[in-house]
Amino acid sequence: MRSALEKDDRRTRKIFLGVFYFSATVMAAITFYAIFVSLEEYQKTGRVIIGEVLVDTEFPFKGLAKLITYLMIVSVVSWYCVVRLGGDRVKGIPKWIKSILQLIVLVIAVVALYEFVYNFAVWNSLITADAIKGVLDFDDKSVPYPNPQTPWNLVFATKMSLAAFLIAAHGFYVMSKPEKKDALE
Repeated sequence: MRSALEKDDRRTRKIFLGVFYFSATVMAAITFYAIFVSLEEYQKTGRVIIGEVLVDTEFPFKGLAKLITYLMIVSVVSWYCVVRLGGDRVKGIPKWIKSILQLIVLVIAVVALYEFVYNFAVWNSLITADAIKGVLDFDDKSVPYPNPQTPWNLVFATKMSLAAFLIAAHGFYVMSKPEKKDALE
């Protein structure tokens, strides 16, 4: 019985490890692609909109998902795999350190939630204003915030702040769960 459980645990770990490596590779590829294309655009125009290349690029063909959607998904999936793979290793940390980490993650979750709601509201307002004019363009919306010299694409900002909120909220949840007592005790 013990051997079967250990074998199942090893298989489960291999699955999470494989999914993590795949997700991390996809994240890295998307990030390097975005940096490369953004640098080329900056050299040509002297200006770049953060995240625009990820919103404008559909993969593997036009009409399918945008790179920003893939990036959002693999970010959350990677985080989940990391928690499943390494969650047991952090159980032994002192409670005072865990409390500090919980507070930090809670602050990150609150800020990410605020940014998500803010970006979504601004994005929705710009779409509505355009719709009243008879224009339906969802993706080419940007806001010159926090730096007017480098505006942020609102699709990018909204999706990544949602991913950040989900990751931080899950991190807070995982750290706040009471530890299970061993069945042998």
